[in-house]
Amino acid sequence: MSTTADPLAALGALPGVAESVESVRKAVDRVYGHRIMRRRSNAVTSEAALRAARGSAALSGADWALEEVRRRTDFGTDDDARVMGAALRLTAEAGQLLSIWRQSPLRVLARLHLVAAASDESRVGRPRQASEVVDEPLIELPLPDAREVSGRLDGLADLIIAGSSAPALVTAAVVHGELLALRPFTSHNGLVARAAERIVLIGSGLDPKAVCPAEVGHAEQGRAEYLAALEGYVSGTPEGMAAWIAHCGRAVEFGVRESTAVCEALQRGAA
Repeated sequence: MSTTADPLAALGALPGVAESVESVRKAVDRVYGHRIMRRRSNAVTSEAALRAARGSAALSGADWALEEVRRRTDFGTDDDARVMGAALRLTAEAGQLLSIWRQSPLRVLARLHLVAAASDESRVGRPRQASEVVDEPLIELPLPDAREVSGRLDGLADLIIAGSSAPALVTAAVVHGELLALRPFTSHNGLVARAAERIVLIGSGLDPKAVCPAEVGHAEQGRAEYLAALEGYVSGTPEGMAAWIAHCGRAVEFGVRESTAVCEALQRGAA
């Protein structure tokens, strides 16, 4: 990342990033301009949250049909069910943490992990220690040690607290990518990273009604593309960083498409 006073803004100047930002802005404006959003935005928000949780869980190995997520009430029966339950809890919790994020992002991340893990074990709700193993089998990138994790988490928190002139998409992509790269907790890092991205997109004002679920778009692009884009972020090269931001931008646009379809269904009286 750049060493300038506003490194996030420097990433916004990378080739191709401005185009991604503008494409996302136009897509978001279109769905917010839909006539259903003036009358039934709460219904669209609720449906987007369900689809966001389903998409995030799919990327963590629990790829359920939407109707199965809608039907189920017990999410503690097996590993996939627990992943889905964690994703649903995180999606609901994210909206409650918006006011805290800009003042204390590390506190929010700890809370997200606590909600995802739904456990009172001592390793839950805090960054992992040197002796602890990370359970994140779907991400096979080299794992930073606990000391590096601590330093980079502090750096990320400082960036959030200081604020930036960077577009929301850039900030959301960096938060998401950094948490996936670090895997700071002993479990549920992917779910937490995507929930944190959600918080940035909503809290920034880009998607204040939470109707543009990037989680849907990340899942729709597929796990292989997701991990390939993440490798670009981890590389730290300008090209790799720009490719990751563009991937996150496409994810938001896919989320917009999903909610636009929900709007159309509501307009027809079919949902």
